[in-house]
Amino acid sequence: MIVTGKGGVGKTTVAVALGLRAAAEGKRTIVCEVSSQENTSRMFDHTAVGFHEVEMEENLWSISIDPDESMREYVLLQLKVRAMRDMLFRSRIFNYLAAATPGLKELVTIGKIWELAQLDRKVKSGRKYDLVIVDAPATGHGVGFLQTPRTFASIARVGPIHSQAQTLDRFITDHENTGTAIVALPEEMPVNESAALERELRDEVGVAVDRVYLNGLYPERFSKPEAERLEGLADGEDGAVRAAARAALSEHRRARSQRAQLARLRRRVEAPVKTLPFLFEPELGPEAARRLSRRLS
Repeated sequence: MIVTGKGGVGKTTVAVALGLRAAAEGKRTIVCEVSSQENTSRMFDHTAVGFHEVEMEENLWSISIDPDESMREYVLLQLKVRAMRDMLFRSRIFNYLAAATPGLKELVTIGKIWELAQLDRKVKSGRKYDLVIVDAPATGHGVGFLQTPRTFASIARVGPIHSQAQTLDRFITDHENTGTAIVALPEEMPVNESAALERELRDEVGVAVDRVYLNGLYPERFSKPEAERLEGLADGEDGAVRAAARAALSEHRRARSQRAQLARLRRRVEAPVKTLPFLFEPELGPEAARRLSRRLS
């Protein structure tokens, strides 16, 4: 499951909530972060997990995928002999070419995600997972990230890179086994970007978009008659009552505006839309993610 969306919409929180829900159902699940991010470990108040499969809770693991470590692992799996790998990585020419090749880090990152999803793991003592959840890069970068295997397959027309890139592209676009969840906020720009992202993922990348999560939805606390009564109190003489009524009206109007964005999102996307509540917490930790996980289906 690939989780993506505009930056700042809560992708990591939703990815962890999905992981907690799957783990609670007995599925061995791992949440993968790319580009050496450590948001999941910080959410669990855990030391940095790095390029290791670390258990966060029962049935739930986490890994932070370092592209350089993925490259080393890939070369070792190809060469089989550690000494040859070490010699290659000491080569300045190899390191220069690896750093200068556009998209290579994204390719080996996707290769590591593919490896984690295999029932027959290539890495010794690797665990077998029922579900791999990817906290993918945001919107524009996320589309390019998922297109990397196809790009490499078209550039390297023959040889092992070509066949391996084709394997990764088939893995990403396999609608039976791989899906995408888009995370949005109830605001105009995130809704617009989410609708455009769904089209790009389906039409240009060819992945399945299974669900859109509208995150951070305010509760509707007041009915229309109650709001009208609050408007009267907001113009009253009692300063404390006036301030409280204005604060309540501000939240009511924001909740109403968010429902309008929810309606826009549902009109503009094809995938089912699921809402997740705004959590009034200073920081989101495992308990907050667990509350969200109970809202997921």
